[in-house]
Amino acid sequence: MAGQGLKYVKVRDHLRSLVTHELAVGDPIPSERILCEQFGVSRMTVRQAVDALVVEGLLVREQGRGTFVAPIKVDLEVRLSSFDEEMQRRGMTPSSKVLASEVVDAAPDVADALELLPGERVFSLYRVRLADGEPMAVEQSWLPMRLVPGLLDEGVPESLYAELRRRGLEPDWGEDVVAAAEADGEDAALLGIEPGRAVLRLTRRTFAGQVATVYSRSVYRADRYVLWVPLRRPQRPLTPRTTGPRTTKDER
Repeated sequence: MAGQGLKYVKVRDHLRSLVTHELAVGDPIPSERILCEQFGVSRMTVRQAVDALVVEGLLVREQGRGTFVAPIKVDLEVRLSSFDEEMQRRGMTPSSKVLASEVVDAAPDVADALELLPGERVFSLYRVRLADGEPMAVEQSWLPMRLVPGLLDEGVPESLYAELRRRGLEPDWGEDVVAAAEADGEDAALLGIEPGRAVLRLTRRTFAGQVATVYSRSVYRADRYVLWVPLRRPQRPLTPRTTGPRTTKDER
């Protein structure tokens, strides 16, 4: 059994090397027959190795066609930057398809996130975000109308963060909540994927100082993103300094 496991690892690592160094996106991998002959293993062992790389997102199976090198995943770094900035940093050309842009009454959850009263007027944007022309995410954003008056007078800004900076509202901190989910029919159609495929749902509140400026909910294609979180050693917690036990008058 251990020997069979070692054979599976050799096939998997060989395929991973092919994907990362020799093959291009969309190229087929060697057939099961070729891999069985090359490594002297069974088809079950080859399929186990391929399955592992499909799960990792390096390979993709297409029904009736075969197994191919999957598109490269973009690292979704948890940091305060716009979609446009992140795509440009990776050498990709960002763009957006605006599905809706309007002024609406803030629903209770939106009002809570933006620290408004329910019913206060907010700008609402619903967009598909693209990189090099390919759908990458579906995004809904809300901004307080009184904070950014006239935001949509000349159309939807290319970058909300750039528009906030122009108005002296530099986004300097925020908070994200990221969850794994399955794409519903609407999101799947907009992203060009099958319903039920894995997606990342990200909810973000963005602040300028102590002012909540943007609340957004985004759905990212899990087949094009991998979540990247930089870590560092935590600081030693601060504890009050004491000078010894206190005594009462009766104890003296």
